[in-house]
Amino acid sequence: MSSANQDPNLIITTATTGKIYIREQFGRFQRFRRRLNLVLVGVFLLLPLLPYQGRQAILIDLERQRFDLFGVSLFPQDLLIVAFLFILAAFLLFLVTKLYGRVWCGYTCPQTVWTLMFNWLERRIEGSHNHSRALDRSQWGLTKVAQKSVKHLAWLMLSLFTALGFMGYFVPVNQLYVGFFTWENSVLVQSWVLFFTLCTYVNAGWLRERVCQHICPYARFQSVMFDDTTTLVGYDAARGESRGPRKRGSQPAALGDCVDCNLCVQVCPVGIDIRQGLQYECINCGLCVDACDQTMDRFGYPRGLIRYASENHRQLGVTGYLGYGLAVLVTLLVTLGWSNSRSSFEVNVLRDRQALYRINDEGWVENTYRFKMLNKTQESRTYAVIVQGFYGLNIDGDAHFTLAPGEHQTQVLTVALTQAADQWETPIRFVVVDVDTGEHLFRASTFYAERG
Repeated sequence: MSSANQDPNLIITTATTGKIYIREQFGRFQRFRRRLNLVLVGVFLLLPLLPYQGRQAILIDLERQRFDLFGVSLFPQDLLIVAFLFILAAFLLFLVTKLYGRVWCGYTCPQTVWTLMFNWLERRIEGSHNHSRALDRSQWGLTKVAQKSVKHLAWLMLSLFTALGFMGYFVPVNQLYVGFFTWENSVLVQSWVLFFTLCTYVNAGWLRERVCQHICPYARFQSVMFDDTTTLVGYDAARGESRGPRKRGSQPAALGDCVDCNLCVQVCPVGIDIRQGLQYECINCGLCVDACDQTMDRFGYPRGLIRYASENHRQLGVTGYLGYGLAVLVTLLVTLGWSNSRSSFEVNVLRDRQALYRINDEGWVENTYRFKMLNKTQESRTYAVIVQGFYGLNIDGDAHFTLAPGEHQTQVLTVALTQAADQWETPIRFVVVDVDTGEHLFRASTFYAERG
């Protein structure tokens, strides 16, 4: 295996320039990736179609500023949980990177998944990578126009359904799909679908590996997480060099096991030569491993000339794993703690700004309070308001309010003091109770009376 601590000039190399014609490769890692990608893409497209309690299970309603998630509604007041989830995902990614390098990029990153899907369509329409190269170099004619048109049309259709699948998280799917093809959606929705269609088409069809090499920030900083215990795709130079062609079944004494077939380069989505050492462009996808193992089988050599391995199999590297693992655990506990303490409704209490107090017809001192309430559930709820502080405080009128699912409502309540006040300014507390569940919130305020 090549060392991660070798000369930087070997560690960071430049990928092949120009268009990369990705050779289609089969093998255990490719089979695993395709099955995993099939599951991930299926989940991505089908999740918005799932119903739950008569509603769309997952819907980010930007107009109402609400995120519905399997019966739970999250509002801007709950966005802290989103921050926690992103932090948790980041630390998990760092931990996985510490263990297995850029396996996220190679197996689950949408850019890689859609690039390989586009390449699969290209191989079905244009033939092998050599056929595609020959087609691009040929003169324009009816055959070339037809193949190119069919390929780009297939790319655009895949991009369109990708965009519709993504927009299904923001627009109810029962109106999105039909509305798009009948042009009944709003101009804004139609425009966003077309925009994401174009983005998918350009990224997966044209930019491809350039996103991984020059745009994605993760590609630039992920190498700082590697150490001698990180499992990476690497070439066993001690076994493979000196490389050179030979007949099958032969083993020239002057040559290593590498037959210099260049299949590892031809199947690489980012067009690098893994035999040149560790390179930041490598996405740890394992396609070169499958290609090399296939060649080793043909020549009767042991597999593993290119393989997943760490520089030091025996070194545990506990410190790095413990740090990321502890960060993941702490973030997870904080997230669970916040979720457990989350209230199903919100209440803000504001005093009347027009007057500190007033005297009613009965001679009682009254203070007015404005209650801004939000029902964060997906069911109608009734709430009761109770005032606490000192003897003689009463709420004038009905203190029960019913809110529809997700409804914002503002109520004005008047609190009257039915006896003489002992002091000018007195702290009080409102208790807002969910009549259906007994859940309650406390809100502090102040009651003002006449000076003695």
